[in-house]
Amino acid sequence: MHAPVMCQAVVELLAVGDGAVCIDGTAGGGGHSAALLERVGARGVVLAIDQDVEAVARLRVRFAADGRCRVEHGNFADMAAIAARQGMGPVDGIVLDLGVSSDQLDTAGRGFSFMRDGPLDMRMNTDSDLTAAEIVNSWDEAALIDLLRRFGEEPRAARVARTVVRARAAGRITGTLELARLVEQATGGRRGPQHPATRTFQALRMAVNRELERLDAGLEAGIGLLKPGGRMAVISFHSLEDRQVKHCFGRHIGRWESLAQGGEVWRGDQPVLARVTRKPRAPDDGEVARNPRARSAKLRVVERMAGEAGAAPTRVAGMREQRRRVTA
Repeated sequence: MHAPVMCQAVVELLAVGDGAVCIDGTAGGGGHSAALLERVGARGVVLAIDQDVEAVARLRVRFAADGRCRVEHGNFADMAAIAARQGMGPVDGIVLDLGVSSDQLDTAGRGFSFMRDGPLDMRMNTDSDLTAAEIVNSWDEAALIDLLRRFGEEPRAARVARTVVRARAAGRITGTLELARLVEQATGGRRGPQHPATRTFQALRMAVNRELERLDAGLEAGIGLLKPGGRMAVISFHSLEDRQVKHCFGRHIGRWESLAQGGEVWRGDQPVLARVTRKPRAPDDGEVARNPRARSAKLRVVERMAGEAGAAPTRVAGMREQRRRVTA
């Protein structure tokens, strides 16, 4: 069974104990869920959520004998509603492991990998309608360029889009290896360790699954579910995800601004968060050697503060001191 990314760091930084209630919003193979179950003890509960019906089926088999684990099919953007259906109130810990899972990458028929031939699908939730094939074969050149630039940060977006549009004029593009060859042709071939199709496949996958849109909704849902002192850990795998996580957390961490008439006022979104990790954590060399897919992972952890921020000087001093205590 594939090892979950940065599992030890996640459970240590979440710091949940006996009787804790936790959510694994991207349960996948169940690695993080299993590690959390070891920490929450006999009285604890872990809600394991995944949008992939195949992953959910495997999770239900894996945790069938453990009444502390509740498995639900759904997207983490809807975790508040899912938790409510389970009768779960504020929680102690939440983990989100973003991006595509190893099981999805290793299954050619899912269409996520440019290393194995398969259909251009890329749906994490196979109940959805939009596929990568539809984007590749029906979006106009301008829309493809915009997609590749925004979600793939592809510097040769115009060349790739033009090559795809010309190729599909001769017949529908249906396979992953076919698309990978077209991208390689458009970009001039492989010049470094990264495959030329990496950015294109990332952009398509993110568009098919509305990943950034759902990420923001999921982060806000998770922050709202945390009890005071509860923590949220998010693992991202590329700059777009990490930037969005950083900005969302930053809005809730907020800042103190000096007033012209004296004193300070806090600016930010409620509920208030504090950083547990000053900078994103990366996997150590040993983990990267064991699992090369972990090499780009970044882990950020925050904690929900008690009460609300205020502008009174006594509240200012207390808030700053409390933040210093939880930041590591």
